[in-house]
Amino acid sequence: MTHNELWGAICNLADSFHISCSKLARVSGLDPTTFNRSKYTLNGQQRWLSTYTISRIMDATGITLSEFATFLPSDTHERPPYKEFQKQNQK
Repeated sequence: MTHNELWGAICNLADSFHISCSKLARVSGLDPTTFNRSKYTLNGQQRWLSTYTISRIMDATGITLSEFATFLPSDTHERPPYKEFQKQNQK
């Protein structure tokens, strides 16, 4: 997994729920700016997401690590629906 693939998975996950990355961060209990593109790098270095951040996303959306991996841009697996999360977070 590359740095860009990990950040792409976050964007794909948010897109699958028809919400912004900012909304995904908020419902995960994170700062709304956590997934801003400006934070992909810090002082010229790639900024990798922590396992804590990824676990917060998985808890909020009800997905497993295996399911999260299906959102990686290079992955061609079909993504399962997460209707309960969608119902709660469509606002």
